Amino acid sequence: MNDDYAARLAKENERFAQDTDVHQLPEIFHYWSHNYLLPKLQKFDLTDPEQFFFHYARRQCLEFNPEGRSGEGKRSLRMVSLGSGNCDTEARLARRLLDDGIRNFTIDCIDINDEMLKRGDEHARNLGVGEFIQPTKGDFNAWKPEPRHYDIVMANQALHHVVELEHLFGAIDDAMHDDSVFLTSDMIGRNGHQRWPEAMDALKPFWDELDDSYKQNRLLSRFEKDFMNHDCSTEGFEGIRAQDILPLLNDQFDYELFLPFANIILVFIDRPFGHNFDAEDPDDRDFIDRVHARDEEGILSGELTPTQMLAVLRKKGTWSAPTGLVDPRLTPEACVRPA
Repeated sequence: MNDDYAARLAKENERFAQDTDVHQLPEIFHYWSHNYLLPKLQKFDLTDPEQFFFHYARRQCLEFNPEGRSGEGKRSLRMVSLGSGNCDTEARLARRLLDDGIRNFTIDCIDINDEMLKRGDEHARNLGVGEFIQPTKGDFNAWKPEPRHYDIVMANQALHHVVELEHLFGAIDDAMHDDSVFLTSDMIGRNGHQRWPEAMDALKPFWDELDDSYKQNRLLSRFEKDFMNHDCSTEGFEGIRAQDILPLLNDQFDYELFLPFANIILVFIDRPFGHNFDAEDPDDRDFIDRVHARDEEGILSGELTPTQMLAVLRKKGTWSAPTGLVDPRLTPEACVRPA
């Protein structure tokens, strides 16, 4: 382990050790997601990113044991979640599967942060799913699957923290058999969650329109008269190789489903500035509506590239059906930002 990696790892562990809810978002985000993201998801019988994991995990469990949900006399379906953090998504997934009568599964939760894994164990026990959740300390930059296959590999907002993406994707491929699925919800924009120059050009007129009260960065505790294109990867691993995720996935896997979305809109609805907006204020809603319309126009024309995705991936050569796309123009290849 080199000194730079060790320093970043220490910073990452310090940051997340006390982060009990890594998925908390401003109310204006939920206004946007309900009006604009939800219709995209509904094309595939999905409602939100967490239900996305449940939908495909449930399908795999039932396909694995079509004669009954109890799994009696059958090998349990094996899942692994990489970068599971507090294991809250995984514990809720297990609870939903159990409530649906499905018991033929286990979930290995891999994370490097001891405090988050302790909270994960507590989450699982509190939801009555402790026997189905196995919190395990491990660094996904060096992860090697045990000499057995996983039926489902999950990565929920974790890939953009990975330095050794080539190693990890190779390990995931090794962990999968021909009927396995790799489920991910993640960031695919510029490294450090910066905006590319063309996105900065599209963003600037909207930023200049805002009153100063909207320009307080709540995460970094600073006022930004002019929007600062902040690189989040300078200390820890936040967005460290985000722009490499999509092209590497394109090389390594086939897509059953590819659902990309959002670029400049995220600046206004995410944690740094989203709390400055009132989701009940008609003027604030109108502003978000206009930014979204500009964002969609740019993404569909190819001027802008999406910064987030949901994807269901398969081992190369094992998926022959057409990829599920939210729009025929938004293929995985088309959403890679040209160098």
